[in-house]
Amino acid sequence: MEASDDTEEPPLLLALTRFQVSEEFGFLLPDPLTELPAPYGPWMDIARELPQLIMSHQLRSHVHQMPQLSTQHLRGREELHLAHLVLSCITMGYVWQEGEEGTVQVLPRNLAVPYWEVSQALGLPPILSHADFVLANWRRKDPNGPLEIENLDTIITLPGGESLRGFILVTLLVEKAAVPGIKAIIGALRAILQCDEETLHRALQELAGAIEAMSEALRRMHDYVDPEVFYTVIRIFLSGWKDNPAMPHGLIYEGVSQEPMAYSGGSAAQSTVLHAFDELLGICHHEDSAAFLHRMRDYMPPPHRAFVEEIQRAVSLKQHVLSSGDARLRAAFNRCVSALTDFRSYHITIVTKYITIAAAKAKAGRAEPNSRAGPSGGKPPSALEAKGTGGSHIFSFLKSIRNTTREGMISA
Repeated sequence: MEASDDTEEPPLLLALTRFQVSEEFGFLLPDPLTELPAPYGPWMDIARELPQLIMSHQLRSHVHQMPQLSTQHLRGREELHLAHLVLSCITMGYVWQEGEEGTVQVLPRNLAVPYWEVSQALGLPPILSHADFVLANWRRKDPNGPLEIENLDTIITLPGGESLRGFILVTLLVEKAAVPGIKAIIGALRAILQCDEETLHRALQELAGAIEAMSEALRRMHDYVDPEVFYTVIRIFLSGWKDNPAMPHGLIYEGVSQEPMAYSGGSAAQSTVLHAFDELLGICHHEDSAAFLHRMRDYMPPPHRAFVEEIQRAVSLKQHVLSSGDARLRAAFNRCVSALTDFRSYHITIVTKYITIAAAKAKAGRAEPNSRAGPSGGKPPSALEAKGTGGSHIFSFLKSIRNTTREGMISA
C-alpha cells in the first residue's frame, strides 16, 4: 500500500465516524441489537406482542401492570437505541390503541420515566421518530446475507402487517442508497479546499447517482405497501401530539412534568440525508417550510444534526462552481439539483397515492353503513387528512420544498 493512500483515506473515515455516520450504512445504525439485557424482559415481552395487544385492546392494561424499571443497566449506544425503539413503539400503541377519538392525556409513570431517561441519554425526543423506526429497526434474516428487502426484517413492529414491514424496509433502502452520496459530500468539500476540480466533478457525479438510486429505491413502495392499510391502519401510529387536532393539548409524561408536552410524529423530514444534501447544494427553502425542516432536526440523533450543521458552515459548493466558470462542474452540480428535484416530485406522487387518494376512499367508506373498521375497531383516522404525520400541511410543504430545490439550478 502506497504512503499516499494512508494520507488520503483517514480524513474521510474520521469525518464520518466523528458524527456517528457509517461508511457502509450511512445514517443507519449498523447492525442494531435485537435483544435488551435480561432485566428489561418486561419491556421486550410487551414490544414483541404489540400488534396483537393493540388490536385486542389489551395494551393499556398490560402497560399498567408493567414494573417501573431503572435505566441504569443499559450500556452503550446500541442498547439505548433499542430501548428507545421499544419504549417509543409501546408509547405509540398506548396513546393510539383506541384510535383518535380514544386518546389519553397521561402517559403512566412506569413508561414515561424510563422513556424520558433513555431519550435524554440519546438526545432524542420521547416519541417515535425516523431515527427509531427506520434507522434502528432492522435486522438481517441471514446475518451474512445482503442488505436487500428479501433478507431484511424489522425488530419491533406495530399494526399493519406486511405493509408496515414494507414501509419501514423500503424507507431503509432509500437511506442505504444515499450512502455513496453522503461520502461524496466529504469528497466534494475536501476537493474544493484542495482546488481539485477533477475530484470535485467525480464527487458530484457520485452524489447525483446516489440521489437517482434513492428515487429508484422509493419506487418499491408500490410493491410492498398497500395504500388502504397505510392510511387506515399504519398512519395513526406514526402520528404525534403536536399540531394534531386529535390531541390538541399534547401529552403529560407522568413523573417527568406536570404540564403536557407536544412532539411531532414521524416524518421523512426527519431524515438527515436530505438536510445534508440541501446544505451542500445551497438550497434555500421558503420561511414556513424552512422553519418546519429546522424543527425536524431536533428529532435527529445529535451527531447527525451536527453533521448537517458542519456542512452548513463549510465552504460554499455553489459559489465555488459559479466562480470556477467550469461548464462540466456546472452540469454536474445541476444534475445533482435535478435529481433532488425529481426525488421530491416522486415523493409527492407517493403521498398522493398513500394519503390523498386513500383519504378520499376512507371518507367515502365512512359514509357507507357497513364501512370497515379503522386501527383497532374504530373508524379510519380523519384528524390528519391534509397533514403529514409530522404535522406539516403536507402538499403545500412538499410542493414548496420541491420548487425551491428546482430554483437551486445554476443557469448557463
